[in-house]
Amino acid sequence: MSNDYDKVNGHTKPEWLKIKLPQQGDAYAETARIVRQHALNTICSSAMCPNKAECWGRRTATFMILGDACTRNCKFCATKTGNPLPADSDEPKRIADSIRLMGIRHAVITSVTRDDLADGGARHWAAVVGTVRAVNPQTTIELLIPDLCADAGLLDIIIASSPDVIGHNIETVERLTPQVRSRARYDVSLAVLRHIAARGAVPKSGIMVGMGETEDEVLQTLDDLCEAGCRIVTLGQYLRPTLKHLPVAEYVTPEKFETYREAALARGFDYVASAPLVRSSYMAERAVAAATLTSKGVRH
Repeated sequence: MSNDYDKVNGHTKPEWLKIKLPQQGDAYAETARIVRQHALNTICSSAMCPNKAECWGRRTATFMILGDACTRNCKFCATKTGNPLPADSDEPKRIADSIRLMGIRHAVITSVTRDDLADGGARHWAAVVGTVRAVNPQTTIELLIPDLCADAGLLDIIIASSPDVIGHNIETVERLTPQVRSRARYDVSLAVLRHIAARGAVPKSGIMVGMGETEDEVLQTLDDLCEAGCRIVTLGQYLRPTLKHLPVAEYVTPEKFETYREAALARGFDYVASAPLVRSSYMAERAVAAATLTSKGVRH
């Protein structure tokens, strides 16, 4: 496995990225069974997340709705590209029931991008949130949504369903956006976050590093996210999924990640997760707690 990884990434993985996978015990097996039994997609599997074993072992998973085929072809993402099937009207109930069976207290839901749908999937998103809320009234809900081309009307459909956190990832710095993301634009992503904040919801975003960006560009991205009203931010190391994807330009040290964390906190973000293996949904329950406390006047 290590040799395969090194072949894909072109050089040896540093020590700080060599994790010992936890044993796949009863909790992992039960989570896998529920995901399989309810025919669910998870970003844990489709994005080849390095934290899958740990999270599933804690009975958490990030559900991916609207199918497993994306209409975009970003150069960093392992999710497959293709012609998606129609939205499944039974999916909201399957997601809600699975969250109940897993006993999840903070649910994270994402999706592929559906440029083929007239509403980008916004009404399906709202149906999922409403059903999850009805079946699991004590569960907090976090979304990681596509840009919906920054269409205010479509974003409002999702916002009106009242999730606790609405994330949209900026992914990378402005200069690298055209070569990293297939259709998405840096300014459009900022517009999405700005609109979420303007409507009184809690915006969250994420940045991958190690793609050839400079430190100044990362700090500028943090400034831009802060100006857009983003309250939660994650920073993690980009890991090349396959030889067809962009190569890793640099393995960023844990010390540099700590520098970025301190810089983000100094800019006023409510919560910052910054480390090599951090992903958007990793330990997401901590972020929603921090945002809730801050809205009540308590700084995390």
